[in-house]
Amino acid sequence: MVKIPVALIGYGYWGPNLARNLAEIPEFDLRYIVDIQEKKLSRLKEKFPQVITSSDYSRLLTDPEVKSVVIATPVSTHYLLVKKFLLAGKDVLVEKPLALNTKQVREIEKILRQKKNVLLVGHTFLYSPPVIKMKEIIEKKILGDIFYIDSSRLNLGLFQPDVSVIWDLGPHDVSIIIYWLKEMPVAVSCVAQSYIRRQITEVAYLTLYWKNGRMAHIHLSWLAPGKLRRTVVIGSKKMAVYNDIEPTEKIKIYDQGVVKNPESFGEFQLTYRSGDILSPKVESQEPLKLECLDFLNCIKTRKSPKSDLTLGQQVVEVLAAAEKSVRQNGKAIKILYEKI
Repeated sequence: MVKIPVALIGYGYWGPNLARNLAEIPEFDLRYIVDIQEKKLSRLKEKFPQVITSSDYSRLLTDPEVKSVVIATPVSTHYLLVKKFLLAGKDVLVEKPLALNTKQVREIEKILRQKKNVLLVGHTFLYSPPVIKMKEIIEKKILGDIFYIDSSRLNLGLFQPDVSVIWDLGPHDVSIIIYWLKEMPVAVSCVAQSYIRRQITEVAYLTLYWKNGRMAHIHLSWLAPGKLRRTVVIGSKKMAVYNDIEPTEKIKIYDQGVVKNPESFGEFQLTYRSGDILSPKVESQEPLKLECLDFLNCIKTRKSPKSDLTLGQQVVEVLAAAEKSVRQNGKAIKILYEKI
C-alpha cells in the first residue's frame, strides 16, 4: 500500500486530535507536525516518534513528497496559510472557519479554480452521525414543515486570543443549520457583548431569517457555568431535540404540536397535541475520523468534499453579516449571497 504523506500545521487545542486520527488511518503517512511552540513539539515526540517536527512551515511549500496539509492554526491565520499552500499545489484541510471575510474567500476560490486542488473546510459536525440523522429526519418530513430552530452552544471558555465567540463557536451551528435546511438565510441580526476583554465579544445572540418565514436563533457564550450543546427543531407535525452532550439518546422526537380546528367561519380553536417521545438509533462514530477519511477519499478520487468551499463561503457570509449587525446595534443585515 502506497501511503500519502501529510503534514499537520498547528498542534494547539485541536491539533492533537487531528494528529491522532491522521496517524490511525493506514493510508496516511503523518510526516510532519509544525508548531511555533517548541515545548509542544518536544512532548509530541513520545506519541509520534517517526514524525519530523519543525517550528517553520515554509519548507513544506517546496517539499515535493508532501502534497497534502492539514491546517489547525489560529483562525486569523487560516486565509494566509490556505492561500500559500494552494498556490504551492497542495491539497488542504483547514479548520473552520475558512476565512474572516468574503473577500478572502473569493481570493481562495480564484486560486482553487486555477490549481484544482482539494480544499476541505473542517466543519466537523457535518460528519457527526446525530447531525446526519437529524438531516434525514428533516428531509423525510417527519417533523413536517420546519417553523424555527433554536440552538445553544455554551461553556466556560475556551477563550480565543484572536477572534470573538461568533467566529469561534458560530461556525458550528451556522454550518449545521445550512446543512439541514439546504438554503441560505436572507438576513441575520446579532447582538453581542464583551465583559472580560475589550473588543472581543464573549456572548452573542444571532437570529437568522429565511424568505419563507423560518427563523433560527443561536446563543453562543464562553461565559456559562456549564457545557451546553443543544438544538431544538420545531416543525408543523412534531418537534425534535438534538443534544450533543447526551451519552446515548442524542436525538429525541416529540410527538407534540398545536392543531387549528375551525369551529365556524372566521373562528379557530387551538388543540394541543401530546404524544410519544422517540429516540432513533444513531451510529457511534467519531466525526473527526470521518472528516479525515473524506479528505483521504478526495485526495484519491479528486472529488469535492462534503464540507467544501461552498459551505465555507456560506458560513463566512453569515458570520461576517452578524459581525456587521453587532456594529450596528443588532440591525438586521441582508446577506447578498452569490455562489462562487
